[in-house]
Amino acid sequence: MDMPLLAVSDDRGNIFEIPHLCMAGVALAEQRLPVKDDLIPLPHGSNLFMLPGRLPTGYDPETRRFVSIDNYQGEKINAVAAFMAPAYVQFLLPAYTSTPSAPRLPLYCYTAVGWYKGKFYVPAARIDADTRQDLRLFDEKKIERGAQNMLHRYPRNRLVGHLVEKCVRCYGCPAARNFVMERWECPVPTSPACNAGCVGCISLQPRQSNVVSSQERIDFTPTVAEIIEFTVPHLEQAPRAVISFGQGCEGEPLLEGELIAESIKQIRSRTKKGIINLNTNGSRPETLKSLFEAGLDSIRVSLNSAQDKYYNAYYNPRDYKFDDVVQSLTLARDFNRWSSLNYLIFPGFTDHKTEMAALHTLINKVKPNMIQTRNLNIDPEWYTQELKLAELAPDFIGMRNWLDSMRTAFPWIKFGYFNPPREEMKKEHFGFTS
Repeated sequence: MDMPLLAVSDDRGNIFEIPHLCMAGVALAEQRLPVKDDLIPLPHGSNLFMLPGRLPTGYDPETRRFVSIDNYQGEKINAVAAFMAPAYVQFLLPAYTSTPSAPRLPLYCYTAVGWYKGKFYVPAARIDADTRQDLRLFDEKKIERGAQNMLHRYPRNRLVGHLVEKCVRCYGCPAARNFVMERWECPVPTSPACNAGCVGCISLQPRQSNVVSSQERIDFTPTVAEIIEFTVPHLEQAPRAVISFGQGCEGEPLLEGELIAESIKQIRSRTKKGIINLNTNGSRPETLKSLFEAGLDSIRVSLNSAQDKYYNAYYNPRDYKFDDVVQSLTLARDFNRWSSLNYLIFPGFTDHKTEMAALHTLINKVKPNMIQTRNLNIDPEWYTQELKLAELAPDFIGMRNWLDSMRTAFPWIKFGYFNPPREEMKKEHFGFTS
């Protein structure tokens, strides 16, 4: 078969191909060969991960079966997955068989990967042409000079200190790196607390989860003065400027509604430029209303599912309900503000016919302007267990077909990955009819 070969790893992290097996992937629990037209070279800036305790599964073209293997030429081997660069949406998860001793995987996204004619390939597509987080656009020396410049410019600003010392220098956060390079979208974390207990929370994990959060949550609440000190210059001077409350290194920003509302008012009293955005779980519609009244331009609301039972199983909401999230999205339409769904993608579930029907209903009700497809950072088996997805019949259409059908059904919606600047908030994305 003219298909990529199965990629595997030995225990030392050396990755190589198995010449008699083709790569395979998984959607929900169903093993699949990737569609050849869905395969693209592994994007620049992606990583490859060895998956310990997981036997790689490939497709044997001679026997026409999917097979799992535990060694090659007498050496123990492990499954391999790709962690793709930003702006790409995955179509298949990696295929493997877990051993009883397999540890829970860290909080990253895992995509099927194979080897073909000297390159790694993944079943995926670029969903956003915006290059703001393309690795080739980041010069480490310029970033460090920018970091030093920000610390010198704002020596007593704790929030700038957090963005530089933690987000830039420790985590390599692309948004924070763009901030110190004075361009594009600038993160504004504000809230140490949260009112959800997301299974895959990247900033706070209970000990019993057996995974470590991939970044530490901010441990202080900034002041209005600290917020406006650096956000106003960014909005005034940065090209295609956006500032965003609500980041991976914090809790839920709506819990700091009064702080953010006052910050927005003071920012807008100083500049009308750029976009003020809020990344949120949408849990407090009344608070959100006050932010729109203060001058908030756009929101991005996170969802793993348009069905409340699956939403609740993942987000574990405290003191709010799924209906509150729907009401928040409706508010954005009422105020004629830009709204995006931060839709967490999981092949086999996202494109499942029951989930698609629920998403269609939600979209027709709240009329979002954009869907940002976000690959879910979690151990696939953990997610499947927590949401009881094994109970679903394999009635899905494939992620490429999902994208095509969504674009056909909702032609006004912009599909992408990043919060858009004002220049990209085109009239056609507000052109829905009720």
